[in-house]
Order: sequence, then structure tokens, then C-alpha cells
Amino acid sequence: MEIPDLPNLAARIRLDVLEMIHAAGSGHPGGSLSAVEILVQLFFREMKAGADRDRFILSKGHAAPALYAVMAARGMLPRSELSSLRRLGSRLQGHPDMHRLPGLDSSTGSLGQGFAAAVGLARGLRLSGSSARVYCLLGDGELQEGAVWEAAAGAAHAGLGNIVAIVDCNGVQLDGPVDSIKRQKPASERWLAWGWHALDLDGHSFESLEEAFREARAVSMPVALCARTVKGRGVSFMEGSCAWHGRCPDASELERARGEIGANP
Repeated sequence: MEIPDLPNLAARIRLDVLEMIHAAGSGHPGGSLSAVEILVQLFFREMKAGADRDRFILSKGHAAPALYAVMAARGMLPRSELSSLRRLGSRLQGHPDMHRLPGLDSSTGSLGQGFAAAVGLARGLRLSGSSARVYCLLGDGELQEGAVWEAAAGAAHAGLGNIVAIVDCNGVQLDGPVDSIKRQKPASERWLAWGWHALDLDGHSFESLEEAFREARAVSMPVALCARTVKGRGVSFMEGSCAWHGRCPDASELERARGEIGANP
């Protein structure tokens, strides 16, 4: 596969995300925009394809628009289908539905449950002798769910070296700053305490992501990548704002965002 211009692809994905949500009239732009580089790196540079392909679970399921846009860019669904987001009968539900959309490894939405499913999937793959790895993207607000740490303890106990948790540490959730609601910092130290190998990195830098995934492949224990990101990344009036966790941009806001993001076709 030819590797595209990743920064420009990320910009194109951001435009797709906002246009999808605007057309749907609802959705989650903030947490979708913060996860774009992570998803692009996973789908275009990191995950192995083929019969024994790597698996991916979007545990922060409300960021589905970013996942759908990256899948379309990867050729896993028609780009024209993106405009059907959240429509009645659409394959592109507001949260991922594996029974409607082929290519998804789990339905997600209830925070914490997707990660628990990822741990189970990793254990099953190892028992079957597969060399595939499991990648799971969580939000930092999602770490407030106790189910996350129960699953993390199970993965460490089983010595699962085939799972990588990526935490989108944008620092903002629906009701305000994550640490004002229930402190999660330093996230990497929490993962270390549960027996994981943990790294801090810049989640908007492809170079930083490349290096972190390379290190994750080199260790034989579960790995957590705590990626510093900005909620609403790329759109000045959305960045760092909890107001844009689940708000749809109107026509004038979409046009302003288009001007700020910019992207080649």
C-alpha cells in the first residue's frame, strides 16, 4: 500500500468528521478530532492486514466519526457513505455496531466495556496461537470506569504481550476538565502500577506515535500509550472546550472550521 501524506490525510479526516456531524445534526466532534493522528497511524502504518490481521477496538465509541472517516480513507467503506452517519438504517451508527459494519471487531459505546472486550480478544488470540495484536483506543475520562482497571489487572496477570491500550489524553470530558471531575493524572503511572509497560507521548506527532508503537512491539508485556492530545484539535473555537464534546457545528461554524483546517483534496 502506498503511504499517503499523513498530515494532509489527517486534515482531510478532520474535515470529513465535521461534515459528517453537520449533516447528521448531532455527534461528538471534540473527542473525534483529538484522536485523528492516532487512528491514521494505526490504520496506515501500524496494524498488520491479511488473514492473521491485527484487531482494533474503539472503546471510546463516541469518536466513531473519526473511525469511519479513517476506514473510508483506507478503502474499508465508500467515502460517499459517510454522509449517512446516524441516519435510520445506516451502517454508520452514532457508536460502532459490528453487526452492521464489517471490519469492526466489537460494538462499543458503554465506556470501559470496549477495553474489557479487547483484553478478552487478546487472550483468545494468544490461546489460539495467533500472532495478531490487539489495539484499543480509550479516552482519559473513560479511565474513571472501574471496569477498565479490572480488565487491566487481568491482562497483566495473564502476561498479555499482544495488547496495546492507547489513551487519548485530551484532558476534557462532557462536564469539564477530566481531573476536576475525578483525577486521572499521571495516567502512565496508573498503568505502571497495574503491571503494564507505559509510555507518555505526543498524540498529534506521527514521529512520536511511530516511535511509541515501535517500542510497544519490542516488549513482551501489555503496553499502554498515554497520548497527550487536544480536544477539538485543529479548530480554534473547539480546542480544549467541553462545550464541543457533543455539539454539532452550524453552517457558519463549519465554514470557519474548513478555513482553519485546510486540506488538499
